[in-house]
Amino acid sequence: MTPLSHSTLIFLLALAIGLSVALIGWLLGRSVAEVPTENRDYKDAPPLAFRLAWWPIQWISYYLALLGIAPSDDKSWLRMRRAGLDYMLTPSQFLAGCLLCMSVTAVLFCWLLYALMQARVGSAPLSTVAYGEAALSGMVFGWVMLRFWLHDRIALRQREILKSLPFFLDIVTLCVEAGLNLQGALSQSVDKGPPGAFRDECQRVLRDVRAGKARAEALRAMAERLREPGITSFVTSVIQAESMGMNLGPVLRAQADQRRTERFQRAEKKALEAPVKLLLPLIVFIFPCTFIVLFFPIAMQFLHAGS
Repeated sequence: MTPLSHSTLIFLLALAIGLSVALIGWLLGRSVAEVPTENRDYKDAPPLAFRLAWWPIQWISYYLALLGIAPSDDKSWLRMRRAGLDYMLTPSQFLAGCLLCMSVTAVLFCWLLYALMQARVGSAPLSTVAYGEAALSGMVFGWVMLRFWLHDRIALRQREILKSLPFFLDIVTLCVEAGLNLQGALSQSVDKGPPGAFRDECQRVLRDVRAGKARAEALRAMAERLREPGITSFVTSVIQAESMGMNLGPVLRAQADQRRTERFQRAEKKALEAPVKLLLPLIVFIFPCTFIVLFFPIAMQFLHAGS
């Protein structure tokens, strides 16, 4: 047998690489084509970062569901409801977003490490272990970043709801006392109230009622989503008053007054907590600078006197 020439080996190697790339591209195209199109006619738009990377998120979430890895328990859905994302994202799509964020931050950390090493003149090339540690750190950072984002969204949404609740209850009370029923009063509060999380929740209650759900059931679903004592008390009072045939006006006015008092008490509590929270930056940042300014001239005088 005659040995193959150098050019023939290069051609066969290039052919094998080309066929491998074509096979990988075909497999990726087939896997993307198998992902069904999601019907989002009844859903809200997802957050901006998820919209920018929607196709890979949808692809990853589909195969996570096929493998049985996607979370579908009540706790995951409750967390999405409390964040106001249950009509935007599923738990599997949020997990896919976490995995994609981990991959992007891992690549970004490795690139930053490479750029820093290139900026240092005469530095030795890094080993694979260093890049692995950078990638692991980036993955942890990406995972924690999205988890903190979800936690902050839940906390911000709760604060916004508690802040706007008395105003919406005042509008509902005025509309009920003017002769409207509760559904009409909620519709007026959605039309006239300021935009925010509680307005979205009231709009969702109206949407559920128009879809055929009972009004009491829609209100209970809102209380279960929000898990706030003020919302639960309001929903319970309204449902009991309607079931007993009571006038809703005094009940709603009492609820509005109570929520306003609670909002004032929360503001007063935060005002009293402010001096305590200021102690740490005062001790760590301000006191050392004050001591340096005061004692530096004294120390210099002692040094000059000793010389």
